[in-house]
Amino acid sequence: MRIDVLTIFPDLFTGFLATSIPANAIAEGALSCHVHDIRAHAANKHHKVDDRPFGGGPGMVMMCQPIFDAVQAAESQDSSPDVRAVRVLLTPQGERLTQPRVEWLAQQPRLLLLCGHYEGIDERVIEELNPLEISIGDYVLSGGELGAMVLIDAVARLQPGVLGHEESAAEDSFSVRTPEGAHLLDCPHYTRPREWNGRVVPDVLLSGDHAAVDRWRDEQRIERTRMRRPDLLQHDPLANPQPLPAANTHKPATHVARATRSNAPKIGDELHGQTAPEGA
Repeated sequence: MRIDVLTIFPDLFTGFLATSIPANAIAEGALSCHVHDIRAHAANKHHKVDDRPFGGGPGMVMMCQPIFDAVQAAESQDSSPDVRAVRVLLTPQGERLTQPRVEWLAQQPRLLLLCGHYEGIDERVIEELNPLEISIGDYVLSGGELGAMVLIDAVARLQPGVLGHEESAAEDSFSVRTPEGAHLLDCPHYTRPREWNGRVVPDVLLSGDHAAVDRWRDEQRIERTRMRRPDLLQHDPLANPQPLPAANTHKPATHVARATRSNAPKIGDELHGQTAPEGA
């Protein structure tokens, strides 16, 4: 997978891409990340990429030209007629990022992540680029860079061979599902010593009975989800899927998670983003 990141703060990604899971994915050859400075495409000698908003009001708005030219330049690199980048705009106005969406994105050969900043981006270039708009939560950050890092980490760990154990990601929260398709939180985990501060490891985990351990873990997933996130058992985020924008349409992915002995749902042309950014 290739990921291109467009930002006005490229230095933010230097340490991130050299650390932990993203670094492992890059070292394994499962992922290549290319960070592009939007300012390099500003058509003025001061490399200015923002201006005051029409209609007045606080803040500054990122201009169309530098962003559009940066996207065109990035997509022209290492291009192939058969590989079209899925454009992603990190914005609090986008669809909330979920594990099914991460699984779909992880199956794409190329992503282009656009990091907004200031008050937002000129709506006209958003309409022209028609990106998939994604939010990492219902709050506003100073820019889309942290959201881009979250997304990179999430898709990097799903690339083959990156985690070292093929079932690691399939056992995570939101990856395991009930037979009805509801997403579950992960079960509790324990390690040595057997007793710590008067707290002991559940006997079943020391029994050597693998079938009993599997049953206990499944029960714990359901109970923990019922106690902490009952909404996951009541609402399936894929129940009312809608199509991706035409510019980002790809064939459906076939990523398979372990689930509770069942396949993860396919996410292809079903999900979509909404409209416009404020920074992140």
